[in-house]
Amino acid sequence: MICKQFKLSQPEKEKLIRIKARTGIQNWNIICRWALCWSLKEPSIPGGVDPQSDSNVEMTWNTFAGEYSEIYEELIRLRCLKDGLSEDTETLLRYFRLHLNRGINHYSSRDVLKSIFDLIGTLPSEE
Repeated sequence: MICKQFKLSQPEKEKLIRIKARTGIQNWNIICRWALCWSLKEPSIPGGVDPQSDSNVEMTWNTFAGEYSEIYEELIRLRCLKDGLSEDTETLLRYFRLHLNRGINHYSSRDVLKSIFDLIGTLPSEE
């Protein structure tokens, strides 16, 4: 388990509210899963500073990841290794938060999601 629980930043909370309104997805953890996976799929390393934990939205790892917690953890671990980072607990948590933040930022952009169909359109194509 990467962490027991984590808090979202106030900007992340506000962006998730907008994404929820556009897509109709009722649960933030589902949107967060999509956001994480989108970011992990991107070849670039997420930049920026660690998002602040300054909102009142707190999520447990189990709520975020659900029955697939081991898969999400392994995806993050593999991405750390691919990007030349260590896989210690602190690095995994930091990288998880950076990827989650990048995905939320991407999906909250005005031109990316206008409906749930746009979210489905972000799925990778079969090759």
